[in-house]
Amino acid sequence: MTTYDVAVIGGGLVGAAIARMLGGTSLTVALVEARDDVGDGTSKANTAILHTGFDATPGTLEARLVARGYTMLGDYAKATGIPVERTGALLVAWNDEQLATLPALRTKAERNGYLECELVSAADIYASVPDLGTGALGGMTVPGESITCTWTTNLALATDAVNRGVTLLLGHRVMAVDSTPDAVRLVCTGGDVTARWVVNAAGLGADTVDRLFGHERFTVTPRRGELFVFDKAARPLVPCIVLPVPSKVGKGVLVSPTVYGNVMLGPTAEDLDDRTATGTSPAGLDFLLDKGRALLPRLLDEEVTATYAGLRAAIDRDDYLIDVDPARRYVLVGGIRSTGLTAGMAIAEHVGSLLSGHLDVTPRDELPDPPRMPNLGEAFPRPYQDAAAIAADPEYGRVVCFCERVTMGEIRDAYTSPIPPADLNGLRRRTRAMNGRCQGFYCGAQLRDLVETLGGTGGGHE
Repeated sequence: MTTYDVAVIGGGLVGAAIARMLGGTSLTVALVEARDDVGDGTSKANTAILHTGFDATPGTLEARLVARGYTMLGDYAKATGIPVERTGALLVAWNDEQLATLPALRTKAERNGYLECELVSAADIYASVPDLGTGALGGMTVPGESITCTWTTNLALATDAVNRGVTLLLGHRVMAVDSTPDAVRLVCTGGDVTARWVVNAAGLGADTVDRLFGHERFTVTPRRGELFVFDKAARPLVPCIVLPVPSKVGKGVLVSPTVYGNVMLGPTAEDLDDRTATGTSPAGLDFLLDKGRALLPRLLDEEVTATYAGLRAAIDRDDYLIDVDPARRYVLVGGIRSTGLTAGMAIAEHVGSLLSGHLDVTPRDELPDPPRMPNLGEAFPRPYQDAAAIAADPEYGRVVCFCERVTMGEIRDAYTSPIPPADLNGLRRRTRAMNGRCQGFYCGAQLRDLVETLGGTGGGHE
């Protein structure tokens, strides 16, 4: 059996970023994922906002890594083609208490190193977002807040890791840990994995894995966030991210454009016991509709494309929990909230610094170029619009999903990529197929046939 230098548990955004970083060294690395695809857990339902970190708690590890990750992911997005729209954000105060909080929020942003926030009047707010509900008293701009694609980010990091030599082991849920003086054996559903060091980036399962290593230091509480996705016709109503003023009970409900051209309303924040409860609830959706009616009344006149819910790995502390245990040759990366999308690459860099006293994490001299990802962003050219691409390969002019304008060429490319989709949901995350107004009603049957045809002929990850 192969003994890897490092096994990274968790193929979400953070685990993929760590595996990519380690894959750039001389170490042998395995990325161990319980599901049949990367990014199929918490990461796939992120609100997809690239955060400046303006509202993080100053002095925390999260604040530092979000600020660093904002720059790192921004640069990586340019190199790989991850779509990013620099929409900016607007915090809106709806009562006197919230209005009085805004100067302190700007000071907080400055303490976090973000100096671009400006306090604005109610008139300024309505000039920026004319369809906002009545009653706004003032606000604060955050010009650097941006929207991106969490699916493409996760896939780019994982693909980069594989291209750097990382072994991707899908369908490997960790069930037990057997430590010896020289290595750690992970007993997994898909076969055992042995490594000299283990990094736990298991998201919702991070506390469970942590206990397998003998620790009792935190518990993950699944926090369900439900969201509405409105049709593309609603996009002109929301030119930027509209944020509530944060309170002691959370950041609240936002309205945001998406890179796919839609508008998103949410999320809720409901603590649950069930770590599989990713379905929406009537109470949650009614709550969002009430909020939306006050925030942006005209939005509720638009068609709803989809509703969905994601689970965040909440823990009982207001910071990331990242720790190295040299005796067990083990690193915990826990409590990574939705800011993990922004901070992921910086978290990987931080993990590398923690390991540097125990392993040689010096980058190799020659590394493959970052992968160039297919563009899923509505604001950037896509294959069906590219006459040169269609002339060179007519499959890029053969539209299969008409709602999202996904072509046969893109579907073929997904199945010949280093990490092909495992199912229709994986295909959706790679191409936007079935992500539009009809939610697969028109193209679903044809896509199922294509999956059966192409599914066994794609790329690989071993």
